[in-house]
Amino acid sequence: MKKLLQRIYLFLILLFLYAPIIVLIVYSFNESKSRAVWQGFSLTWYQQLFTDSKILNALETTLLIALVASVIATVLGTFAALGIIKMKKKTFETVRTITYIPVLNPDIVTGVSLMMLFAFVGIELGFISMLLAHITFCTPYVIISVLPKLYQTDISVYEAAQDLGATPFYALRKTIIPQLMPGIVTGFLLSFTLSVDDFVISYFTTGGHVENLSMIVFSMARKGVNPKINAVSALLFVTVMALLLIVNKRELSSKRHANKSKATLLNREKQILSMGENEEK
Repeated sequence: MKKLLQRIYLFLILLFLYAPIIVLIVYSFNESKSRAVWQGFSLTWYQQLFTDSKILNALETTLLIALVASVIATVLGTFAALGIIKMKKKTFETVRTITYIPVLNPDIVTGVSLMMLFAFVGIELGFISMLLAHITFCTPYVIISVLPKLYQTDISVYEAAQDLGATPFYALRKTIIPQLMPGIVTGFLLSFTLSVDDFVISYFTTGGHVENLSMIVFSMARKGVNPKINAVSALLFVTVMALLLIVNKRELSSKRHANKSKATLLNREKQILSMGENEEK
């Protein structure tokens, strides 16, 4: 009975969260402009969406910024995590706490702060300022994704590679980076998803001539509900959901691989011990 109640409770929570999104996706295929009347299945709004030059330009800007920001943030975050893990305990705790602040900080505070910083430094608000802002808020997520993998990494392999004559960078590339790859990929996908989805920080750190997809959706919603908004939102939801599923699948596969490796090592140890016992007999 208890398990049944727990499942019902979980189902109601998920229904409450996802029912509006399901309705939005369904009505993105509605032939009518009305949100209350269903007049039949149609791809009209998707056709209009992909012929709207303003939306397509915003989509291109969104994907370009998300890709570039994610790559740069992944590189910065990975090397930052490698530096943080080598710090002394007190310094490590302090820097790790500081790393969590941008993640917990409200987006509006981050957006306004970056806007004031760009104005103070003299950077014109536009594509570059938005790109820098996205790199800034994506980097902590990469650090958070890579650090747990560093806890599990065997540093002695890196030291052994150096003892055998490898340069520090070559040893890092061949021994440490492969072990961190699941965390690096997770950080990259998470950064890409957050960048595509961001509105508040982008709104405060860009000029009037550069807009991403979230800003276009916001401006369209202010002028009245346009069915193209349903189509855009449906595509964004599917994209983000697909990326999150990829992240979760990679996490599960890496855990299964680690468990299989441990099981293999244990079996080998048992075989060696049994062989030793047989030789003694």
